[in-house]
Amino acid sequence: MTTEAKPHVYDVLAKAFIQEGVKTCFTLMGDANMNWASKLGQQGCRMVYVRHEHCAVASAMAYARKTSEVGVATVTCGPGVTQLITALPAAVRAHLPLVVFAGEAPLKSSWYNQGIDQAPMIKATGADYHPLHLPERMTIGIRDAFLQAKRERRPVVIGIPFDLQERAWDGAEKLPTPSGELLPRNSPIPPHPDDVKRAAEVVAAAERPVVFAGLGAVDAKAGPACRALAAKIGGLLTTTLPARGLFHDDLYSIGITGSFSTEVGLEYLAQADLVISVGASLTYHAGGGGQLYRNAKTLHIDIDPRALRQGQEVARHHLRADARLGVEALTAALPARSKMWRTEAMASRIRESKPDSMKFEIEPGLLDPRDVVEGLEKSLPADWQLVNSSGHCSWFFAQMPSRPQEKFFSLREFGAIGNGISFAMGIAAARPSEQVVLFDGDGSLMMHIQELETIKRHGMKILIILINDGAYGSEVHKLRSEGLPDDGSVFGRPDFAAIARGFGLEGKTFKSLTDLPKMVEEFARKGGAAVWDFHVSDKVLSPTIRRAHPPGKHAKA
Repeated sequence: MTTEAKPHVYDVLAKAFIQEGVKTCFTLMGDANMNWASKLGQQGCRMVYVRHEHCAVASAMAYARKTSEVGVATVTCGPGVTQLITALPAAVRAHLPLVVFAGEAPLKSSWYNQGIDQAPMIKATGADYHPLHLPERMTIGIRDAFLQAKRERRPVVIGIPFDLQERAWDGAEKLPTPSGELLPRNSPIPPHPDDVKRAAEVVAAAERPVVFAGLGAVDAKAGPACRALAAKIGGLLTTTLPARGLFHDDLYSIGITGSFSTEVGLEYLAQADLVISVGASLTYHAGGGGQLYRNAKTLHIDIDPRALRQGQEVARHHLRADARLGVEALTAALPARSKMWRTEAMASRIRESKPDSMKFEIEPGLLDPRDVVEGLEKSLPADWQLVNSSGHCSWFFAQMPSRPQEKFFSLREFGAIGNGISFAMGIAAARPSEQVVLFDGDGSLMMHIQELETIKRHGMKILIILINDGAYGSEVHKLRSEGLPDDGSVFGRPDFAAIARGFGLEGKTFKSLTDLPKMVEEFARKGGAAVWDFHVSDKVLSPTIRRAHPPGKHAKA
């Protein structure tokens, strides 16, 4: 007679993750997580094995945003956990639900080289930390971590000593009720009639209104309702950067409001007397303090409307409601207008104006990044998934007005560069059958260029488009504006095409745009992964830099 061997604790912990519906996990293995990660893969979870722990969490962030699921990543203890400290604050500020399985040093050891007090460090980022040290309660702890991540929309890191993971499982065989069955199913919040009446009075008194939508409007599927409201009151449409493209095919959309606004958008915002913010968080960079629309009142429609945000007064008029229901109720309460701000001439000007008309002297053999983006806008297929990174180059790439919101990903919280390739991998994992295009800068890509190997090994369909100015774009322009040496921000142009080929990908260098349509057409036929390196002039400053750092601004009197 034989007795079946008991499962290890890590076997059961892997089953607990599978029960939570985890389909994809971004992973870098070490002693404290590799057994669990191996078992998770054996039980049907797709494992994406990255080359840096930061990239595991950053990829999970993009995956969570794209799929509306909990992003899952795993790292080992000690140095594996310390690598997460840049990614986690960004996930917290972006309100992304993540669960990170992190090992801990073995409890049986009086000293362990990679041992560290992980909880204070993780909590300092705004994420939460759950140390699970009692095997019998570990599966409940995992379920509770998923429940918290979903309810609070922030990352939760689980720390489990790896000697406990290796023990035989002596707990109950039945797993706890999964978080999905416990999470309340809340219906959209309708507005109160009195609030609708007050909001309607504010809107009716405005002559030049703008409807401004954020991700809350995207999540609530409030796009059509916002269009209907703007049409009824004769107003313009605009979005935050993450929601860009929500009104991409509307003649009266001025694009993005905030640091990435176009010239004509800034002009019309300055004329506006009312901004109706729908599901937007009204942050500083989105003009939340009114710096872009100083003559306008603000009406905030949100399930949690704000008066103050990031130290600024952002709205004095409020309508608490689900974005779609609130806008629909407001539209119904408004009388028809006899006089409209919007005109056909405005629509024509919005359509025909360039995002930035400033003239720059471009050196021979180099490109204007605005021309590169315009060429890509015309050439790239409409159904490709586009991912915008951070840094100076991201302003230019955001100016692609024909791209709908669901095909354009941007996440800039915490202001760190180097995340682009991780975000692209997260989107590729979320949409494996679709071609992904990453827009990045040369300095940003070099921070995690090792992930080209991950892209190759996993067969990810990612085309990387580089705006290569041979420098850290933001820093070089800021230093020059202050009259300081720019040496530390300039590093030349490595041969990225050759580096890509060294990792087994295609690589091309572009110093002209003549063949761009043909090259896109050829790449579209075969798909896959490649790096396209566009050499651009470092003399072209984005409007954001020009406004914030004009020459001589910091000179001493």
